[in-house]
Amino acid sequence: MTHVKKIRMTRRIALAAMLTATAMVPASAAFAEALDVEKDELTFGFIKLTDMAPLAVAYELGFFEEEGLFVTLEPQANWKVLLDRVITGELDGAHMLAGQPLAATIGFGTKAHIVTPFSMDLNGNGITVSNEIWEMMKPNIPTMDDGRPQHPISAKALKPVVDKFIDEGKPFNMGMVFPVSTHNYELRYWLASGDIHPGFYSETDISGQIQGEALLSVTPPPQMPATLEAGTIYGYCVGEPWNQQAVFKGIGVPVITDYEIWKNNPEKVFGLTKEFTEEYPNTTLAITKALIRAAKWLDENDNANRMEAVEILARSEYVGADAEVIANSMTGTFEYEKGDKRDVPDFNVFYRYYATYPYYSDAVWYLTQMRRWGQIPEQKPDSWYDDVAKSVYLPETYLKAARMLVEEGHVAEEDFPWESDGYRAPTPAADIIDGIPYDGKQPNAYIDSLPIGLKGKQVVDGNEVVGG
Repeated sequence: MTHVKKIRMTRRIALAAMLTATAMVPASAAFAEALDVEKDELTFGFIKLTDMAPLAVAYELGFFEEEGLFVTLEPQANWKVLLDRVITGELDGAHMLAGQPLAATIGFGTKAHIVTPFSMDLNGNGITVSNEIWEMMKPNIPTMDDGRPQHPISAKALKPVVDKFIDEGKPFNMGMVFPVSTHNYELRYWLASGDIHPGFYSETDISGQIQGEALLSVTPPPQMPATLEAGTIYGYCVGEPWNQQAVFKGIGVPVITDYEIWKNNPEKVFGLTKEFTEEYPNTTLAITKALIRAAKWLDENDNANRMEAVEILARSEYVGADAEVIANSMTGTFEYEKGDKRDVPDFNVFYRYYATYPYYSDAVWYLTQMRRWGQIPEQKPDSWYDDVAKSVYLPETYLKAARMLVEEGHVAEEDFPWESDGYRAPTPAADIIDGIPYDGKQPNAYIDSLPIGLKGKQVVDGNEVVGG
């Protein structure tokens, strides 16, 4: 018997004993509400990032077991491997980039119907540049009275640097973690807001570098610092702890967080195949319940549990980075230049602001960015965005799980948007770095309001944008 199976069996026996011991307690007790799960042995995948925390916490604090689930957590080499293994059934579910279920469902890349009943977090990413690029940017950045750079830092400070590279015939290379990652879209958004073109995709050229001034390519998150240090890229957008790792190693400077690009933007989701949710509906509910409880624990009492979460995440079986590096962003601060540590209390949000509710408007934003940069090659009506969002995001499942938790006394009624139509209120201009508001119910009007990117009926043909 393998070590993992021994642990699973031991925990299973322990849970059985607990269930037996509670057989005589009143019906209101938590175990009396346990679902009759159709599949109890599950394997979930994740990438070594701090925002996988709900999975680690649900495992370590026994929330999965309390739902009758015996879970194995497995780190994956990269996002493509992770997605492929969910599709093939080698993984029952996974910590995913929010764009992955959407892209798979519409057939950009691997075609498969992937859904999500649970949004894992808000914010949590940053953009880092090499020390060389930072020194070239600094003359273009306003300073505060104490001499430190004024934040948020606009990509306009990077524009003269990129122009210099272009004038010298040198490519300005940057890294992001996957073509449909939040990081790709956030990096593109920040660059475009500073009048730097990040390039288009087309049906025949999926490099994403057509007409690009900054050239973006894929690097797995844990490899970002080393790739930057080697000079292969001059900057990157990634989740933690890989921005703070650059600070600790002295090889780069984080210039902006995604909280400063778009306040409380959606990040990862927990992804499952549509087939899994249909075949195992109670198991899906049980998973969602455990993850909601984990998210609550991560944020409760003004993040009082974060240092304990840091110790869990620092273990080699999870993120495997130094606790000090993880704590630098996980506990309410963020360090930019070495020594320039600032308060960013909402850098990682797991539960506040209805963070775990799978909003259709979050899905629509990702789809607008896919269209903006040519991953969706042709114009789609507003109704298409709504239909796709509703085929992938499952707020009904989420609220059903939440209702059970309220009745069990694990969470409060007011923690959930019971009356929501699935769309957040429009994001005001003040909360987005380029001052362009976002309304998920008007995707085409939003796309057309963005200064760089495809609009209307425009398509990418070869190296040109045609149509109108």
